[in-house]
Amino acid sequence: MEPENDTQISEFLLLGLSEEPELQPLLFGLFLSMYLITVCGNLLIILATISDSHLHTPMYFFLSNLSFADICFTSTTVPKMLVTIQTQSKVITYAGCITQMFFHVFFIVFDNFLLSVMAYDRFAAICHPLHYMVIMNARLCVLLVLLSWIMSVLNSLLQS
Repeated sequence: MEPENDTQISEFLLLGLSEEPELQPLLFGLFLSMYLITVCGNLLIILATISDSHLHTPMYFFLSNLSFADICFTSTTVPKMLVTIQTQSKVITYAGCITQMFFHVFFIVFDNFLLSVMAYDRFAAICHPLHYMVIMNARLCVLLVLLSWIMSVLNSLLQS
């Protein structure tokens, strides 16, 4: 019987942006500030569309969903990167990598589907202005977002 290599990969090593210790606090502060600005900006968009009754239209419903997806998209990678910079632990488990990849792909695909739905919304508003409120009713808007979620989950499951 020949000897075999039974090595199992259980974790991956992440390469950082810089190995220099004096740059680590600068990188941490830079990425943390960009992350907080992104989250706060998208939260302000969501809060503005919820609080103002004039913004309860299909376009702003889709825009608030897009802002939520952008918050989740940045939250799939940036916190792990901040922990990696802060702790100098450059290890991610195989399951953690696959999970992060699933959510990363999910929110990318969801963004693309939402942009397509928003394009259809604008098409209906421009080409059929008199029938717009009948075409883009609340039920259809929710169904389009739900369909985007379902298609994104299926695609992410297939990819990961």
